[in-house]
Amino acid sequence: MEVPLSILAGLLVAAGAYLMMGGRTLPYLFGLTMISNAANMIIFAVGRLTYARPPLVPADATTITGAANPLPQALILTAIVIGFGLLVFALTLAYRSHHVLGTIEMDEARMAEPAEARD
Repeated sequence: MEVPLSILAGLLVAAGAYLMMGGRTLPYLFGLTMISNAANMIIFAVGRLTYARPPLVPADATTITGAANPLPQALILTAIVIGFGLLVFALTLAYRSHHVLGTIEMDEARMAEPAEARD
């Protein structure tokens, strides 16, 4: 199961990098989100996937054999919340810059700024 997740994460990184090189604001943000999700998948795959096993240790056990690792799941949950907050902030910033500058193209936004602000 780790191999398909690794391949999917690689495809997400490739698609995200492609979107980020376009020069438009919204595809750039979606590409950044795709790369963030790929990083989450890599963390999840590194945590050794176990099927249908809870992250619990029996009371009489001294070692943690056979239990799922809860640490990658906690890290990914935290990363998802932070990534969503970053995406919402970036989308709000993009909306505001479109409202002020009148464009979402990165190169056109640079030219839409006042001349004294560009220097």
